[in-house]
Amino acid sequence: MEFCVEDSTDVHVLIEDHRIVFSCKNADGVELYNEIEFYAKVNSKDSQDKRSSRSITCFVRKWKEKVAWPRLTKEDIKPVWLSVDFDNWRDWEGDEEVELAHVEHYAELLKKVSTKRPPPAMDDLDDDADSAAATSN
Repeated sequence: MEFCVEDSTDVHVLIEDHRIVFSCKNADGVELYNEIEFYAKVNSKDSQDKRSSRSITCFVRKWKEKVAWPRLTKEDIKPVWLSVDFDNWRDWEGDEEVELAHVEHYAELLKKVSTKRPPPAMDDLDDDADSAAATSN
C-alpha cells in the first residue's frame, strides 16, 4: 500500500500482525495519521516500508499468501481515502493460468530442442574456395 505524502517528515510506520499504523507530517507541517485493521493476519516480520520524496510505500505480506482477501480492511466499510492501485493489482486466479501458459510454452521449446534430427549434409561445401585461398597466400 502507498501513502502519497510529498516531502514527508517524522514518518512512523508500525506494521503488526493485524494492523498498520502510519503517521507523518506533510510539507506544510500538517500531521497525518492512519490506522488500518487488516482483513486477516499479515506476516509483520516479513513486511517493510520504503520512503521516497513523494510517498511512503508499505510492502505487507499476507500470512496466507495464496488466499485472496475480499478487501484490505477488517471493517466492511471502505475509508473514502483508500483506493485500489490497479497498476500493481495481482489476480491470484489469473496468475495460475499465466504460470501454466509459461510452463506449456517452455515444454514446447524443450520438445523442439530435444527432437533429434539427422545432421545437415556437408557435401555442398566447396573445396575449391579453400584451395584458392591457400594458394593466394
